[in-house]
Amino acid sequence: MVEEVPTRARTSCRRWRAVVPVVLRWALPVLWVLWAGLAWWVEPRESTEAQLDRDLAAGRVVSYQRAYGWADDGAYWGSRPRVQYAADGGMLTWTVSNGQNQYAAGAPLASDSYTVGPDSSASTGWDARRAAVDDSWQAGGGTAHRIGSAAAVLAGVLTVLWLGRLIGGAPPLVGTRWFWFWVGLLPFGVGVLAWTYRELWRPPPVPVPGRGSGWRGFGWLILAAVGISLLVSVARIVFGTAVVPG
Repeated sequence: MVEEVPTRARTSCRRWRAVVPVVLRWALPVLWVLWAGLAWWVEPRESTEAQLDRDLAAGRVVSYQRAYGWADDGAYWGSRPRVQYAADGGMLTWTVSNGQNQYAAGAPLASDSYTVGPDSSASTGWDARRAAVDDSWQAGGGTAHRIGSAAAVLAGVLTVLWLGRLIGGAPPLVGTRWFWFWVGLLPFGVGVLAWTYRELWRPPPVPVPGRGSGWRGFGWLILAAVGISLLVSVARIVFGTAVVPG
């Protein structure tokens, strides 16, 4: 009886090691798709002050602020840009009731644009609509925050699962652990998807001779990040900010 305990433990460990790659093979792509959908939805979209007027008139605006730009952690692909609020900022940022964030860069101060001329009713209407926005913020403004928080949680879970397997699992076959660590930092989680494909979906039967080192992974991180940035910029020009926000 004493001899069977280690045997059963080893058998259970082997089964666990066999199950984990299968689970991660499907879990990581599914989590990424869910994260990508939520992150895309709440990503700031460039708009115009005229669109802000239309959203205000339709009662779709649940929050409105002036800002001077956006701050992004950058190093972590799952981070979201944070608006830098400023009372006299040159950027208008607002959130609509469906949870999407929009901004208009370089817009003049609202008080200036609505007080020109002898008729001040436009300014009064603006103030009234701003007051309505302030009243509705408590009721509907949390949608964007909840969606953004859900996206952050998904990105965090995805990163923890990937790192746990990369560090604590079997040695990777295509590249070293340092190689995949650097590649995994690519924007939009592209590196995590690449690791999932090459190490879980299409792994080689034996370790690749001269497999990627940490320096090679760092080089791929720089080159691929530049390529992804250019691709996103071109896609934004071709398809517009409604499809490719940022």
